[in-house]
Amino acid sequence: MSNQTDSREEALTSNSTGQDGGSTNVQEILSWDDATWILTSAFIIFTMQTGFGLLESGCVSLKNEVNIMMKNVIDIDIDEMGPVFSKFLFQLSFATTATTIVSGAMAERCNFRAYCLFSLCNTIVYCVPAGWIWGSHGFLHKLGAIDIGGSGAVHLVGGSSAFVAAWMLGPRLGRYDHGREPLPMGSPTNALLGLFMLWWGWLAFSSGSVFGVSGHKWKFSARAAVTTINASFGGGVVGLIYSYIRKKGKFDILDLISAVLGSLVSVTGGCAIYRPWEAIVIGAIGGGLACFGIPFFDWLHIDDPVGATSVHGLSAFWGVLAIGLFADGETLLNLTNGRSGLFKGGDAYLLGVQALAAVSFSLWAGFITFLLLWIINKFIPIRMEAHEELLGADLVEHGIRRSGVGVSRALSALGSHPNFDIEAGSAIGTNPGHEMALEKFLKDKGSLRNGNLNHEPISHITNTSIAWAK
Repeated sequence: MSNQTDSREEALTSNSTGQDGGSTNVQEILSWDDATWILTSAFIIFTMQTGFGLLESGCVSLKNEVNIMMKNVIDIDIDEMGPVFSKFLFQLSFATTATTIVSGAMAERCNFRAYCLFSLCNTIVYCVPAGWIWGSHGFLHKLGAIDIGGSGAVHLVGGSSAFVAAWMLGPRLGRYDHGREPLPMGSPTNALLGLFMLWWGWLAFSSGSVFGVSGHKWKFSARAAVTTINASFGGGVVGLIYSYIRKKGKFDILDLISAVLGSLVSVTGGCAIYRPWEAIVIGAIGGGLACFGIPFFDWLHIDDPVGATSVHGLSAFWGVLAIGLFADGETLLNLTNGRSGLFKGGDAYLLGVQALAAVSFSLWAGFITFLLLWIINKFIPIRMEAHEELLGADLVEHGIRRSGVGVSRALSALGSHPNFDIEAGSAIGTNPGHEMALEKFLKDKGSLRNGNLNHEPISHITNTSIAWAK
C-alpha cells in the first residue's frame, strides 16, 4: 500500500510539472490526499459565512442586524443547488463568498424578497469569470493570467457587484444630510468577532487554493499560509497608523477591520508565489487602499455600510495587478506558466494580462449586476419603502422588534401612514407570559392592600402560587 501511495504521488509530481514542458492545470490533478485537503478547506471557508454575518451585522444599526444575518443564510441556501465532488464543494464555497460580499453593501434598505431573487441569480456573476480564469477553456487562462486564491474571480467580482448595487439602491435615508462621517456601529464587538472568523477562514481560502498537499503542493500551501498572515500584518499596521492620524490619537474599529481585510484580499491572488516580505508590502498597499477608499466612495455618495466596495473592490484590483509585479516564475507546479513578474526580471506581458483580467472582472460583474437588479426591480422593488426603512428590516421583514433603537418612536410617528400595516408584537428578548403574570401580581397586591382580596392569588400562566410580602 505504501509503494502504491508513493508511486501515485511520484506520478502526480511528474505530471504537475508538465512532462512535455507545457502548462498543466494543478486543479485537474488530484489524489485522495488532495481531495481530503480540498474538502477540509471548503468546510473552513464555509465558516467564513459566520464571519461575514457577524461583521456585517455589527456594522449596521441594531434594528437591521437580524435581517443582514438572514441574507447571509440565504446566500448559502439558494446558491447550493471522489475529487469531482470536493472541487465542486470548494467552488461552491467561493461562489457563496462572492455573493455575500454584496449583501453588506445593500444593507439597511434592500427589500429582502428582492435580495433572495438576486442571490439566486447572482451565481452567474461568479461562475462565468471563474471559468475565464480557472477553466481550461477560459480566454484568460489561455492568455496566462494568474489568480490562485480568487482576488479577481471572487473578491473583485464581489466588490464590483457591491459598488453597482449600492449605487442603484441609493444612500440610506438621511445618510449624508449632516456630513460623510461613518454612522455608529450597531455592535463593534460582533464586527471584531467577524474579523477573527474571516481571518481564520482566509488561511483555508489561500492554502486550499493550491488544491492539495501531495507532491510539491504542500510547500506552496504552507507558503500561502505564511504570506496570508504576513499580508494581514502589513495591512493592520497601515490601518492603525491611518486611524491614529485620522482620529487624532484614537483607533477606529472599522478602519482596522477594513485594513486587515483589504490586505487579505490583495494577497490572495498570488498567495503561493510571493515571498514573505513581499506579502507584507502587498498587504500594506491593499490595506491602505481599503482605508482611503471608504471616505472616497462616501464623497461620491455611494453608501456602502460595510465598505465592501473598497475592501473587495479596490484592494482586489490591486491584488490582481500585484501578481504581474511580484510573481515568482516557479516550475514545480507551473503555477505561472514559467512567467515572472515585472519586478522579478519578467517582461510586461504578465502585468498586461493581469490588467486585462482585472478590467474584465470589473466590467462583467458591474454590468450583469446592473442587469439583474434592473430586471428584478421590474417585478419586486429592490429598495424598501421609506417607512419600512425607518422601522427597520428586522421588524418589517421578520417580525422582530427591538427596544431602545427608535422603533417605538417610528411606530408612533407612522401610525397613520397609508401603507403602514405592521404587527408590532413584543420586543425581542421579552417573555409575554411573565409580563402578564407580573401585571396580575401587581393588581392582586393592590387589591390585598385595599382589603378587597380574601383568597391567595393564583397565576393564570403557571397555575402556581406567587408569594409576596404582605
